[in-house]
Amino acid sequence: MTDSNACPGVAVVICTYNRNEALAVLLEALLVSVARVADRAQVGVVVVDDSADGRARTVVEKFEGRFELGIHYRISGQQNISLARNLAIETGSEIADWTAMTDDDCEPVPEWLEAMLDTQQRTGADAVTGRMVRRVPVGSPKWITEEPFLEYGQLQRFDDGAQLPFAATHNSMISSRWLKDHPTIRFRPDLGVTSGEDMVFYRTAHAAGLRIHYSQRALVYENEPSSRTTLSYWLRAFFWFGNTSYVTSVHNGTRPLRMFVHGVNSLRRALVRPIARLYRGEGPQIRYCLASVLYAIGVMIGLFGIRVRHPL
Repeated sequence: MTDSNACPGVAVVICTYNRNEALAVLLEALLVSVARVADRAQVGVVVVDDSADGRARTVVEKFEGRFELGIHYRISGQQNISLARNLAIETGSEIADWTAMTDDDCEPVPEWLEAMLDTQQRTGADAVTGRMVRRVPVGSPKWITEEPFLEYGQLQRFDDGAQLPFAATHNSMISSRWLKDHPTIRFRPDLGVTSGEDMVFYRTAHAAGLRIHYSQRALVYENEPSSRTTLSYWLRAFFWFGNTSYVTSVHNGTRPLRMFVHGVNSLRRALVRPIARLYRGEGPQIRYCLASVLYAIGVMIGLFGIRVRHPL
């Protein structure tokens, strides 16, 4: 933990799995963001590698000595994102006053940390969160951006400083003191393969009194690899997203039957959408229709205990 008389410390914690190139892009972007807060915060980085053979070590070593609070490398290696996230926040909360989280395929804007700190200081928040915008490589199929595929699961826009009951681990900062004072609130290992652990964590934390505020300027981009520019990937992703939406909502207190009805209504909207678009003289967006149908099915099968693994 940083000296109480010095600038506050921020530990940026990252879980990674077989994405060395993306991790390097993220760490370079962090250096730019860190430079903008050099006069008001000390920043360190924690990288938790979920590959058992330590594949990210070579990337981390290239950034030794470039962050004031150091870059700390840990291996989880169990291919369970909840266990990796728990190791990350435990390590981060020991070295800094604030624990900022993002994902290894994300790239924060230069003002990311500055915006997080501004919002926290202005609102007195225990945690700050912001938006993530997905990007695909140049030359990707046009339908990916012409149809709203990249918008799924994104945090919507809110008024700057708005108080929220949730946050996203790909873009958030939480008080290390709060984490230490609430040792039982951690990412659930039983959700570490199917995912949804992030929404359950923050919803549970909010119910325990965590004050979360939204920052409009704290933006990160998620850089999608070329392997995620195929229709088969997006169909699997929507199917999984529907299923994990069921799981996380039920964990957060929504009745299972209510979620099943939500799935039925989603299926109805998905089937009607192309017809409505044609009526308005717009393209039917059949690909997105198929993806939305699979989302609805993913929700509905949750009622029967079926759990879908993350598509990766």
